[in-house]
Order: sequence, then C-alpha cells, then structure tokens
Amino acid sequence: MAATHVEQMIEDPDGRTQSVMVHIGESPIAWLHARGHLSERHYVAGDLLRRDWEKAGLRARVTMRWDGAPRGGRMAGQPSDPTLAQLAARDRFDGAIKAAGPGLADILWRVACAGEGLVAAEKALGWPSRAGKLVLTLALDRVATWYRVA
Repeated sequence: MAATHVEQMIEDPDGRTQSVMVHIGESPIAWLHARGHLSERHYVAGDLLRRDWEKAGLRARVTMRWDGAPRGGRMAGQPSDPTLAQLAARDRFDGAIKAAGPGLADILWRVACAGEGLVAAEKALGWPSRAGKLVLTLALDRVATWYRVA
C-alpha cells in the first residue's frame, strides 16, 4: 500500500522550522514529487507559488470573511486594506506567473494553486494526454529560476 503522508520541514512566520506530516493527496505537486515525477527544485517552486497565492488571498472564498469587518472610524462598506504581507505575496505571485510565460502559466496555476490533477488540467485545457507533465515541468523550471531556487 502506498504512503499517504510524508514528513516535510516548514518554516513558520517567526522563522522557526518544524517537521510536519503532509497528506500528499492534498497537492498534485506533492503527489508528483513523492512519486519521482518532479525534482525537488520543481516541487519547492510550485510550493512557493501556492503559498504566495494563498498569502495574497487569491483563493476563492466559500464563507464570509470575518477579518474584513469595519473597525474604528472606517465607514461601513469600505473594503479593508490589504496587509503588506498580502501585497508582497501578490507581487511575488504575479512575478512568478509572468516568469512562467504565456501558454505555461495556465497549467501551472491549475495544478500548483487550484489543486487540479494533471489529467483534469489537460482535459480542461483541451490538451492531449501526457502533455501536461512536460509543460508543467517547463513552467516550474522558469518559476524556480524566478524564485531563485537552487
């Protein structure tokens, strides 16, 4: 039976590193990496892109945002100001997507950020079977260079 969890080292916002167990079924990038289809460099680049996407608040929301409630003198209905961390993450995400380039960014976003599997992404993009892995690898290579992943 195949392992469904792998140990991964993560860094919290305070810079402390800790070991966590990650369910590889949650991320197609992690799934591909765990099975030897993506290099460590490509995996790290895809994970950095996904983290920036999440930090920037670009993930679709299903429930109400409680952090956007008006405070102090702000008028009701005015949007809350994004944090500097969100803005920086958005800038990094936009830069990485631009680095991937046209034609490569679509599958990169679908697999790394939206969590679509390769087969579903290929089908949604109207691509032939097995074309997605090659294109995803090229996109991740460009993004790894942009993020300066060794």
